[in-house]
Amino acid sequence: MDRLRQRADFLAVANGARANSPAFVLQSIGRDDSGPIRIGFTVTKKNGNAPERNRIRRRLRELVKRLDPVLMQPHHDYVLVGRRDALSRDFTTMLDDLRMAFTKPARHTHKGRGPRTDRTRPSPALASSRKPD
Repeated sequence: MDRLRQRADFLAVANGARANSPAFVLQSIGRDDSGPIRIGFTVTKKNGNAPERNRIRRRLRELVKRLDPVLMQPHHDYVLVGRRDALSRDFTTMLDDLRMAFTKPARHTHKGRGPRTDRTRPSPALASSRKPD
């Protein structure tokens, strides 16, 4: 198992499936190559100061170390986004949450980054800005 380190990889996983838990969000996406499973950890600044964020990251890394790798799908990238509850939540409960996040079907989301293609008519704003023929 390898670590995700580049920002582009984190952004790619952010557009994939996600499973929510009180202590973290698990994001995942499949890859086309035959490389190993990669996992990344991130905690935003809204979750506390640097020592608190580091403690959350350490707890998430320890969860992954104790997790059976068989639960993870091969050729996938995963990102664990830490939440503030990871500081106070019981470790065994968090481990159970992580197991459930890997086993339950993930909620697929697509972040709207581009034009919608399911529209049949142009929006009124676009129709009024056109010049008449």
